[in-house]
This record gives sequence, structure tokens and C-alpha cells, in this order.
Amino acid sequence: MVKRLIPNSDPLIYLITDRSRLAQSSCALSALVSFLDRAFEAGVDMVQIRERDLSAKDLFLLARRVNRSAIEHKARLLINDRADVAAAAGAGVHLTTRSMRADAVRRAFGEDMLIGVSTHGMKEALEAEIGGADFIVFGPVFETESKKSYGPPVGLDALTEVASRLKIPVIALGGINLDNFRSTLDCGAAGVAAISMFADAEDLKAVVQKIKNGKIRSEQKSRRRTK
Repeated sequence: MVKRLIPNSDPLIYLITDRSRLAQSSCALSALVSFLDRAFEAGVDMVQIRERDLSAKDLFLLARRVNRSAIEHKARLLINDRADVAAAAGAGVHLTTRSMRADAVRRAFGEDMLIGVSTHGMKEALEAEIGGADFIVFGPVFETESKKSYGPPVGLDALTEVASRLKIPVIALGGINLDNFRSTLDCGAAGVAAISMFADAEDLKAVVQKIKNGKIRSEQKSRRRTK
């Protein structure tokens, strides 16, 4: 595991925010802060703040507040796209296909910044690793409405190939739920990323624990096959 990532966490649980999905009738930032506090308490390893409508000022204030909770729970916070805001708030950055390249961000903001990159194929995945990314998010693995603009799902075979080629952790994204997450871990994913699986959860801690325990069961199943 790369030193900038969470040590001794397997699998990594990566929560992506969308405050419009929260159960509260209000979409106020206070509701998002409360949700993320609960997420860190539940054992989420990394949170990507993906609130594209926020101004740089509001994003910074939100990140600074949430990062205190992340640090308290030995987790990591990343800001979508805005490396400048991430650096100011002491957080990491998550880069998309429309963001600056990972190598440019690494040169500008230094070796200490945690950098994740969204990828949708082997070429993008390898470029992210060569560029200095600490990890990639790969997908969409399964069919999902939120990722239809990126084309059809990449599937488990592509996830397996990417996870076997890269030296940095690969986190599976896209249509991940409690019924299929184990299959992504069996393919070599270092963790799973999702929006709705966490935002819609009635018991967030139970979801996190099921994923953590699911890795153990997947490994036990794999050992039985090899005997």
C-alpha cells in the first residue's frame, strides 16, 4: 500500500458525496457534514467531496471542517478536481478526465499530496500510475445511471486485467452494491467506491462492516478453491 494511503485497511471503502441524495429534506451543507461525521465513525476510509455547485470558498470551508473529522478517525479526505482547494485545506485531490494530469498536480503540489484518478480503461489507468497517482478509481464496473455518459460498463474482466497490471491500488466504481461488491474484490480490487450504497443506507456502519467482512469471506472462499 502506498504510504499516502490508509495503512492496514483492506478493503478500502471510498465514499463519494452527493448531498442531493441524502435522506434529509434539506440539502444544506450542515446535513452533509453530519453525514460525513457518521461515515468516518462507521469506518469509511476515504471520502471524495464531489459537490460541483459549490464556490471555491464554500468548498474550502466545508473541506476544512470535514478534514478535522477525517484526521480524528485516521481516514483521508479528497476534493474533486480542485487541487488548489485540497492543498489549502490539507486534503488530497481526486482527478477526473477533465482535470489536470496527475504528473502536473504532483509537480505543483508536491509528494505529500494524496492523488486519486478516475479511469475507464487500461490506457488511462497506466497513464495515471506513471503520472504519480497514489491510486485509481476504475469503472463503471456494472451498469449504473450515474455513469451512462461514460459508455457501457467495463466489466469484471477489465477490472481483473487492470488490477493485475498496476502496482498502485485499484478501487472499483459503478453500480457497486452489497450484492456484487465481493466479485470486485475477487478480481483484485483494493476497495470499492460508491455514492448511493452509502447515501441510501439505513445503517451505514452495518454496510461498512459487511464490506470489510466480505473481503475475509472472499479470501476464505479462494483458499478453499485451491485446496
